[in-house]
Amino acid sequence: MEQVIFLDRDGTLNEEVHYLHRKEDLKILEGAPEAIRRFKEAGYKIVVVTNQAGVARGYFPESDVRELHQYMNECLSPLGAGIDYFFYCPHHPVYGQGIYKKECRCRKPDTGMFEMAEQYFQIDKSRSWMIGDKKSDVEAGKNYGIRTVLVGTGYGAKVHEEMKADWEERSLPYDFYAETLIDAACKILEGENENRPFV
Repeated sequence: MEQVIFLDRDGTLNEEVHYLHRKEDLKILEGAPEAIRRFKEAGYKIVVVTNQAGVARGYFPESDVRELHQYMNECLSPLGAGIDYFFYCPHHPVYGQGIYKKECRCRKPDTGMFEMAEQYFQIDKSRSWMIGDKKSDVEAGKNYGIRTVLVGTGYGAKVHEEMKADWEERSLPYDFYAETLIDAACKILEGENENRPFV
């Protein structure tokens, strides 16, 4: 069985850009490569799961998404931070065009992309995590049955404040909040080194 870190892409791994699809607009967030490298050194597989409604809306083709992901790995791999697999959802149930306008299981917060990953990895849910900056990210992780982290990059800080206003702290819909991806990595890895459960 394999422990997997599922990562949202935009706002978690790279700066939030409106419908990012061009290589020249990609900016990896500070600390993200180090976080991924630490996870990989600890034996985690790294899997990106990202909603890409820009495809559905006709803003860019799927080939742009695949080329961007290849370029991301060209940037990350020399740093020991290569992504093991990318999965993306090109659909939207309301604003999609043509074949991309559909209800699907792959769009977060549904779990289709996680289930796709099961074709490539024997996932140990008890030791795997979903990390993202949106409510749909942590909901997807919970729906799949793994622990979740909301990061404060991208939309995360705003989402966290909204969640705190609506929920009791002990009932927040994620296991913990971290300012950045490297902060999340440190807390996860420290917790596992201490062999203590997260609550």
